[in-house]
Amino acid sequence: MAKSGEFSTKIFAVKTTTGQERNVAKLITARIEMNNIPIKAILVPETLRGYVFVEAEGPHFVEQAIAGIRHVRSRVPGVVSFSEIERYIVRKPVIEELSENDIVEITGGPFKGMRAKITRIDKSKAEVTLELLEATFTLPITVHSDYVKLVEKTKTEGGEK
Repeated sequence: MAKSGEFSTKIFAVKTTTGQERNVAKLITARIEMNNIPIKAILVPETLRGYVFVEAEGPHFVEQAIAGIRHVRSRVPGVVSFSEIERYIVRKPVIEELSENDIVEITGGPFKGMRAKITRIDKSKAEVTLELLEATFTLPITVHSDYVKLVEKTKTEGGEK
């Protein structure tokens, strides 16, 4: 039996065709439900392409679930530690990735779909002040950081983005 603080299940990585991670997860889910395979969870991280993580008690359950499924390349040998995939589970707030002069798209509210340049960031309130690029005159608006999507980072003096 597992000691306190330890998990009785293990996490295994499955290599897939890049861009087919969600389809693979859906196919694995269908097989699990049809054959009652004891798999606890499937994780498809948005930021890590070409991999699906499967939580099960042993590798033979994962092999049974992925056998013959299209777009599955292989099961990566060994077990993945929880600390290695924790960064894909804990979502980083959008505001952490933003900086002044970045170009963003507004994803909600009356200005939805418009592009804007960030002029000021207030991390304590999680708000960004924007200057609409498509407006005829400059009108600063302040929106919550959840309503913006990064389109283009500003170029730094070093030449990289």
